[in-house]
Amino acid sequence: MEKRITVAVLTNETGAHLSAYFTALKEIKAVKNVVLSDPGQTQAEAARSQLGSKLTAVYDQPETLFQQEKPDLALVTMQARQAPQAINLALENGCHVFSEKPACLSVQQFEPLVQKAESKHLHLSLALANRMNPEILFARSLIQGGSLGKIYGVEMTLLADQTRLARPAYHKSWYAHKDQAGGGFLSWLGIHWIDLSMYLTESSITDVAGFTALVGGQPIDVEDSAAFSFRYAAGFLGTLTAGYYLKQGYQSMIKIWGSQGWLEMLPFEERHLEWTLNHNGKTLKFDKSTEPRGYTPAVEKAVSAVANDQDPLLTSRESLRIIRTIYACYEAAQTGKSQAIPQS
Repeated sequence: MEKRITVAVLTNETGAHLSAYFTALKEIKAVKNVVLSDPGQTQAEAARSQLGSKLTAVYDQPETLFQQEKPDLALVTMQARQAPQAINLALENGCHVFSEKPACLSVQQFEPLVQKAESKHLHLSLALANRMNPEILFARSLIQGGSLGKIYGVEMTLLADQTRLARPAYHKSWYAHKDQAGGGFLSWLGIHWIDLSMYLTESSITDVAGFTALVGGQPIDVEDSAAFSFRYAAGFLGTLTAGYYLKQGYQSMIKIWGSQGWLEMLPFEERHLEWTLNHNGKTLKFDKSTEPRGYTPAVEKAVSAVANDQDPLLTSRESLRIIRTIYACYEAAQTGKSQAIPQS
């Protein structure tokens, strides 16, 4: 019989993606019950509405929650400035952690948390949900199976709307302030694609160079535009163009070239995965379901890692790897010099 676990949601008025998380926790059978820490009670009503009887307790402070409850997994979603303290508290109480990104303002904040998680044999996994998309898993199997041969290069684009940045409410939000968010587009959205490039190719980024800018002229102190180049451990190179450029919606691309063929993903054009193998020259298309996707399968992966001793969505080291990479990008942009990324 499958083990069922208790999940603690540690959040506040800055919590992101809570509706998606509550939906996931409601649907996942291995979640026995949910307990909520919500100072100010700004999210409690939504939690009660979405979780129903699965929500068994609401607390004003996370410290009180851990005094009264023994959750197996903590789902942390709050501004990056506040997240390290919540993550540390969960780890101190022997609780695995699944956290909204970027979960910190610097590598120096995050690395000790990873060390603590490892010393306690706990998972510290960032919520990079795109890893669970069916086309991503299939593309990874193609690459790992050798279908593309030796990887030669990676090109990525990820664009979102500038419209959101023009709203006065956004100007006041934590997303618009570096001392609360850690960064802008790169640490909030670009992080997904950079992580996927390493996940798909099973090769870490070792060096970064590039630039960030604020091109839209909005009164915010984080970047809305980024362009970076990467060197990967396997020897190939990659690029990312990213920013809030559009009136609405998204544009994105991941393209990977190899000695035996290439693949391309354009999910917002409903071309989720196409690939060509040199021996026949035909373009093949991913014709399987692209569902489930989003946060439910990602949260389910985190829950299964705890309940059934399976692999987490990201290992603690993979979480540290992407945090190191993101903040190396910011350092490269600030200094105008390429940055080497520690690989330990």
